[in-house]
Amino acid sequence: MKAQVIVNEVGPEGLELQEIPAPEPQAGQYLVDVRSCGVCFPDLLMSRGEYQLRPPLPFVPGTEVAGVVAAAPEGGRFAVGDHVVVASMLGGFGEQIAVAEQQLFPLPDELSFDEGAALGINFQTALFALKMRANLRTGETVGVLGSAGGIGVASIIVAKALGARVVAVVHRTGNEEMLRALGADEVIALTEGWKDRVLERTGGGVDVLIDPVGGEVFDEALRTVAPDGRFVVIGFAAGGIPTVKLNRVLFRNISVVGAAWGEYIRTHPEVPGLLHEDIVRLVGEGMRPPVNHVYELAELPQALTDLAEGRVRGKAVVRIS
Repeated sequence: MKAQVIVNEVGPEGLELQEIPAPEPQAGQYLVDVRSCGVCFPDLLMSRGEYQLRPPLPFVPGTEVAGVVAAAPEGGRFAVGDHVVVASMLGGFGEQIAVAEQQLFPLPDELSFDEGAALGINFQTALFALKMRANLRTGETVGVLGSAGGIGVASIIVAKALGARVVAVVHRTGNEEMLRALGADEVIALTEGWKDRVLERTGGGVDVLIDPVGGEVFDEALRTVAPDGRFVVIGFAAGGIPTVKLNRVLFRNISVVGAAWGEYIRTHPEVPGLLHEDIVRLVGEGMRPPVNHVYELAELPQALTDLAEGRVRGKAVVRIS
């Protein structure tokens, strides 16, 4: 089968499109024909050898698969021909993948394979952050930093589906129309005075702030959280890991909470299934994951380069077959 293989941990240029042996399912495993695979930040980090999961070289990356069951174990939950979403962690950028049953979830009938691949880590993380970590309530206001990125887009869509008002804060220009189409009620450019504009348009601050960015904006971002609010730390895409001035947490009576979905599911393996049930329900109510960029398998290095250099707005997927 054809697959993109990381042969050198030097970034996207360390990938090679190769013909490799198809995987052979072990006892209890399923074989899935991959139709689409999402492009996400962990894929980029793996290409550089910077992710916490660092398999020996060479290996096939790819963590967000949508496809069709090609072979199934006797007595399994899924049957040959079922359309599925796969939490693969590795192997998604190849024509087939072998996985355990706990990695498989039904692809909602309403969604295409590209949309299914776009459901993966970003939507799981957004729902985990908003529902399980922030305890978001209907009618509250959610602020989203890095709102044009994959986590940001998913957070806007999930927050709206959960009944929140959304304020999208964005660094890159030219995204206001896209963000409003996704459901953002307010779009605020991350330029001088952005904090005051957030406070003004929310009447004193947001109830929940989603931050996948970190870096220099953290201190001002903390000041946009209203009393009794929750600041949810998802990651540090800007590169810097900020420190918290606890006097602001104390005197404003706010909470700073972490939402590390990948780490959480190591000790709570049932959580992805529970979150997927919620996602399927929300899809049934009209929620749709956007697919903003589509690449072919041979173009994966370019897709990762575009992601690294900020050219991917929203979600990119690689169409395998």
